[in-house]
Amino acid sequence: MGQFSITLKKLAEDVRLEVLYSPAPLEEIHIHSADVNRPGLLLAGYDKYFDKERIQILGNAEKGYLATLPLEEQIARAERLFSCHPPVLVYSRGLPVGDFVLDVAKKYQVPVLRSRENTSLLVNNLVSVLSVALAPRITRHGVMVEVYGEGIFITGDSGVGKSETAIELLKRGHRLIADDAVELRRVSDRSIVGSSPENIRHFIELRGVGILNVARTFGTGAVKVSEKVDMVVHLEHWDPEKHYQDLGLRPETTEIMGLEIPMVVLPVKPGRNLAIVIEAAAINNRQRKMGYSAASDLMQRLGFGDPTSQG
Repeated sequence: MGQFSITLKKLAEDVRLEVLYSPAPLEEIHIHSADVNRPGLLLAGYDKYFDKERIQILGNAEKGYLATLPLEEQIARAERLFSCHPPVLVYSRGLPVGDFVLDVAKKYQVPVLRSRENTSLLVNNLVSVLSVALAPRITRHGVMVEVYGEGIFITGDSGVGKSETAIELLKRGHRLIADDAVELRRVSDRSIVGSSPENIRHFIELRGVGILNVARTFGTGAVKVSEKVDMVVHLEHWDPEKHYQDLGLRPETTEIMGLEIPMVVLPVKPGRNLAIVIEAAAINNRQRKMGYSAASDLMQRLGFGDPTSQG
């Protein structure tokens, strides 16, 4: 069982599911597994490896198989499935649900819902919602913004200028994801998604000014609920003794929840426009993902070959 859960009410709203039967209010029923299952093998009599914690989905294949059986056997197969007490059974394609299915569902107190989507799309939608809602997560101090489609997680000591930089980015047309507390969720083996805790979502704090509601101040186009973390920008006070990245031939990374995320360290000093620098860093990171490195291009033009290919 997972550490986190999502209520059946929220899942039904997000995936647009019709409720055919529920033994309790949907907000009291919790889903703990991010995986879904089509119980064809169980209905056919093979129950080894069956995971009863998963949402069960019935489509044309399962319903067509049951239709080949006598009614008494259909009821017996339904009993076999519902007696495992899965969290919920979902019919796809708006398929009709027999009265005997609902009778057995009521006997074992298993919710039955239905979707108009085809089975493959329903599975994709469920997994997409569940993978985010049930993903492992941590909360880190910082600011999260979207710049040119790139999710930028800005970190640094208190008072270094994270929120002020975010405000300047908002004025330049970019979007705020979170301020102060950024909730990071590892939704897959390749990506981490950042969002804001719901109770402080769309708010930002500026020292000397106070709290601003970004959605009201800059408009709803200046905020976003979540975004993938594409790059970390770490702000620190300028240290004249420290050597900062100049060419960027081998970009730095930082580890977050077991994944290596590209990172740049920006020194902060009076007169430096960090918003413009972060915009440039976001564009540069986007180009790198598309296979282009300006630093490598320049070195090759200068006759040094491709430095990134050297050991």
